[in-house]
Amino acid sequence: MTSNPQASKELLTQDRMRELIKLAQAGDEAARKDMVEGNTRLVWSIVQRFASRGADLEDLFQIGCIGLMKSVDKFDLSYPVKFSTYAVPMIIGEIQRFLRDDGMVKVSRSIRELNFKIRHATDDFLKNNERPPTLQELAQQLDVSIDDITMASDALRDPASLHEQIFESDGDPISLMDQMKDERSEKPFEHIPLKDMLERLGKREQSVIYLRYYHDCTQSDIAERLGISQVQVSRLEKKILAQLKIWLTDQQYEQLVKVAEHEQ
Repeated sequence: MTSNPQASKELLTQDRMRELIKLAQAGDEAARKDMVEGNTRLVWSIVQRFASRGADLEDLFQIGCIGLMKSVDKFDLSYPVKFSTYAVPMIIGEIQRFLRDDGMVKVSRSIRELNFKIRHATDDFLKNNERPPTLQELAQQLDVSIDDITMASDALRDPASLHEQIFESDGDPISLMDQMKDERSEKPFEHIPLKDMLERLGKREQSVIYLRYYHDCTQSDIAERLGISQVQVSRLEKKILAQLKIWLTDQQYEQLVKVAEHEQ
């Protein structure tokens, strides 16, 4: 599937699109492909709206194309409406679901659902009482604990950058990293076990993490540097993150055991 909007075919007329959709829905894969390639400009125009979300635009383009293909499959030809009128919300919805479910911090479905209920309950309470609800009031209304309310409310917030400026001192910007440093060390995070975990990875795996998370390279950039495909990089990255999670969980368990033994 092309990832370059300029490489797409000539724009399709509405009549031609309806012909291709009819063929595609009947199982004609060539027509389906022509329909997708003829609408890549539409997908890219939508992807640009999410440029500030920090996600790889090429990844979003692929997700947008999935939404486009779903639009082709589900478009009702009996209605005299433009295909784009139906496709745009489908493409946007597919991208939004991807961004919600594939954020930097993975959040369980139950927590996302509780967060959704909290937002709606808060809106309803504001309308009826002209003030925001307290944690206790939300907990009672949703029949959950205050701790659950607090966790769900915080879970979907974007993580703060350690280099984010939080205030200025005599004209000098002060970042969160500066606030977390102490007199004993200029490298306050050397104690974090993640450093040890990364050293256990192979050279190629270390390169992927280094390029992806320290240099903000896209998966395509990494693929070109390592001489492999973007799909291989994507699979490799997911495998590495899963392995790091296992190692970190194991180490946390060992630390808890040591604490328990010390307290006995």
